[in-house]
Amino acid sequence: MFVLKFGGNMITKTYQISGMNCNHCVMAVQNELRDAGIDVVKVEIGAATVTFDDSKINEDIIFNAIKEAGFQVEQ
Repeated sequence: MFVLKFGGNMITKTYQISGMNCNHCVMAVQNELRDAGIDVVKVEIGAATVTFDDSKINEDIIFNAIKEAGFQVEQ
């Protein structure tokens, strides 16, 4: 018997981000997340809410996208 998995769970999660202080910061994070294939629900100064399929995207990809924008996820 074969079991095919077509997708994982869709997860919506908010990440707190340090170092953001203007709308250019917001746009930088938003663009990096979208370039990484992550559905952006909302990005504001200090936080990003994203939706992702956990079978395709893991949190390392999200953290790296935010890092590429020049910021860090607060943990």
